[in-house]
Amino acid sequence: MARRSSIEVEITEGAIRVLHKGRVLTIANAPAPPDADEASDFFIHLDEIEHWDAPDDETSIDIVELQKILEAIEAEVERHGLSVTFE
Repeated sequence: MARRSSIEVEITEGAIRVLHKGRVLTIANAPAPPDADEASDFFIHLDEIEHWDAPDDETSIDIVELQKILEAIEAEVERHGLSVTFE
């Protein structure tokens, strides 16, 4: 589990879980797009990351927070020798 700016990232089978300030965000690994030229371990659609998981699903994730989340995900994925593509 990585800790970056108080953001914790857990890699589970088929998903990435982000914990920050008592909130949880679960990001499912999306299927690779047909035109993908990379063989990434994780594909994440950025437009699907809008709100935290319940019970905080009314709380939006702003652009600054999203950038920190993406940086923490990249660091944790790299630490495990994996790759991620954000689309």
